[in-house]
Amino acid sequence: MGTDRMGGVRVAQRFSGVERSATVALLETVQRLRREGVDVLDLSGGEPDFTTPQTVIAEAVSALEGGDTHYTPSRGLPELLGAIGEKLATENGVHVDPATGIIVTPSAKQALFTALMTVLDPGDEVIVPTPAWVSYPAMAALIGARAVPAELRAEDGFRLSRQLLEGRLTDRTRALVINTPANPTGHVLDGEEAAEIVAFAVEHNLVLIVDEIYEKIVYDGHRHLSLASLPGVAERTLTVNGFSKAYAMTGWRLGYLAGPGPLIAQALKVQEHTVSCAASFVQRGGVAALTGAADDIAAMLKEYTVRRELTVTALNALPGVSCAYPEGAFYAFADIRGTGLTSAAFAQLLLERAAVTVAPGSAFGAGGEGHVRLSFAASRDVLEGVGERLTRLAEEWPAP
Repeated sequence: MGTDRMGGVRVAQRFSGVERSATVALLETVQRLRREGVDVLDLSGGEPDFTTPQTVIAEAVSALEGGDTHYTPSRGLPELLGAIGEKLATENGVHVDPATGIIVTPSAKQALFTALMTVLDPGDEVIVPTPAWVSYPAMAALIGARAVPAELRAEDGFRLSRQLLEGRLTDRTRALVINTPANPTGHVLDGEEAAEIVAFAVEHNLVLIVDEIYEKIVYDGHRHLSLASLPGVAERTLTVNGFSKAYAMTGWRLGYLAGPGPLIAQALKVQEHTVSCAASFVQRGGVAALTGAADDIAAMLKEYTVRRELTVTALNALPGVSCAYPEGAFYAFADIRGTGLTSAAFAQLLLERAAVTVAPGSAFGAGGEGHVRLSFAASRDVLEGVGERLTRLAEEWPAP
């Protein structure tokens, strides 16, 4: 029975295993410190500092001025569904019917929750390779299911193997979440890993939920691979994506869920009975993003490459810290085990002595301890300031 209470009012038992988002809490800490006059340089979040492409803004403004402020079909605007379908086919090799195989959602986060709600019952289990984004386990818990961590190792480059997955399988396992490029590690799934994941899912009749929100942010010749494009797995794969990271549209809250018609038909019920639809004028902006913002994405990726270099170089200059270059996304996942500190203690040290905020690796689950995550989606000026502060800190803080 649920016994947790607030002010004497009973709350659902499901919340007993769910904490607030660690990354959201860090953002609130930064905002509070800045109100208090502290010059905090924040690398704890995952928000691009770029302005949304002008073509996207112009289209949304035009829609607003034209009175396009009403409900859309719950699946999404036909124009946006068509643009997403075309994008999936040409860029990802994923073929779905835009009329039956896609739902436009108010954020990729909502698409993820919808996907999990669609395939998990209370008591079911979903395997989540970790370190992982903080909301995967929380979403599962809110549904009444359980996220089972498959702990990846930094020494293996955070690569996933079938052997590791088999060790997490039970008779309650229903799904597997894959994030590529990965937050927080920056690892990009390769063909060998993908083949093992597909074979595992097919043999055990599991649904694959694939989070591809960072797909356009890859470096050093790495290429994004969509699992749903591989033979024999499309009918069991739900692909999640959105506009926040690649198009600098975090505040627009626009994402989508794509997959086989029978699964999407059930997912549509979640959409219809919760959020109804994404905002009409925001969807118009989404069409413009998919059809007219390629140059903006290329420019942002070029800048991320410079920022990655600044961040990794500054981290590797710290005593006891080692940081590999991430293959994708815009996070550096630094190994701080050589300092002798926990990730929480290290993050606190940077905050107290350098006024720099980072996310402790422990927030990202099993395998995250011993690391901290820094976002280089911040401006170059901020990153250069962080580098200067870390250099001063290194001079006064000898290696253990």
